[in-house]
Amino acid sequence: MPAWMEGWPWLGVYLFFLFGALARSQAVYWLGRGVAAGVLRSRWKERAESPQVRRATASVERWGMPIVPAAFLTVGFQTAVFLAVGLLRVRWLRYTLWALPGCLIWAALWGGGGLAAFAGASELARRSPLLLAAVVVAVGMLVTVVTVLVRRRREGGRAAATPGRDAEPAPGPAPVPADAADRPAER
Repeated sequence: MPAWMEGWPWLGVYLFFLFGALARSQAVYWLGRGVAAGVLRSRWKERAESPQVRRATASVERWGMPIVPAAFLTVGFQTAVFLAVGLLRVRWLRYTLWALPGCLIWAALWGGGGLAAFAGASELARRSPLLLAAVVVAVGMLVTVVTVLVRRRREGGRAAATPGRDAEPAPGPAPVPADAADRPAER
């Protein structure tokens, strides 16, 4: 914890980080909205208001907004998400309501322990940069191993649930292709 924050009550530290998260997420969102507004006043207006862009924006507004609070758990990716949401001209209230849980979690992580972990890593780097490098490599290896094991387990479960190409088809009527309703009837 920085020296100037020592002695602050936990609630004060939490509110400080909460205000920072809210201010940053809103500033980047409005930057994206400003860029989008500039495009709408240029020769690119027709493309920015095309039916495809409208559909994409509607899809993000309807299905893609959970990425906003999840982005607060990342480093570097969150700015891109906030900017993209602004560029897509997602309504402000919708964005803010999705960003608020992320801000609350981000403030708790950084105010509660993230800042202490950062200070500890900084102190370790000052005392023994090689030990810090070893810790970073070990954590990276652990994350890699866990990721590989989870993916293998998922892929193994899918392979067991899906019959192979040489498997006998199940008895009963033949499956109907998904696009059969769109095709004209054969005579």
